[in-house]
Amino acid sequence: MSTPQHVESPCISICELDGETGLCRGCWRTRDEIAMWARADAETRLAILEKLRERRAQAGGGRRRETRRRRNQT
Repeated sequence: MSTPQHVESPCISICELDGETGLCRGCWRTRDEIAMWARADAETRLAILEKLRERRAQAGGGRRRETRRRRNQT
């Protein structure tokens, strides 16, 4: 399977870092992952997305919340 050229950001415009975990409450990324996203290649972005899935699963979270912006894109 080939790596896609474009990997959409997991940001859902709920940008608030949790004081205990250091993770964004909206997208589950760390401050470093957020900062590097714009310059990361597709392979790195996919690796970050996989980490986010694992974090949500470990925290007992289900699917990501969906914003109106994302709903209107489909």
